[in-house]
Amino acid sequence: QVQLVESGGGLVQAGGSLRLSCAASGSIRSINRMGWYRQAPGKQRELVAGVTSGGRTNYADSVKGRFTISRDNAKNTLYLQMMSLKSGDTADYCCIFINVYGIYYWGKGTLVTFPS
Repeated sequence: QVQLVESGGGLVQAGGSLRLSCAASGSIRSINRMGWYRQAPGKQRELVAGVTSGGRTNYADSVKGRFTISRDNAKNTLYLQMMSLKSGDTADYCCIFINVYGIYYWGKGTLVTFPS
């Protein structure tokens, strides 16, 4: 089992930045892919960014050049640095870890919102 806990979400102004963190514990040695998904109100969940154990990254077109996914293996933590945030980035952001057997582990999510 792998346990994931996200943090770092909150209220942000347009043009601002946030860094999300996903702290992992448990059987993480078998993890070979990690990523961040988001789900906005009334919309389907979408992949925002992913990274493999080999360091290969991929991003949704909507966040390329603004978001950066990274990991700290020593801290067992995955990050999502978000810059130039827009109101369209409002969503519940969840991290996901996938192991070599194809088992998915999800965090509970952290909200990113903008002033109404």
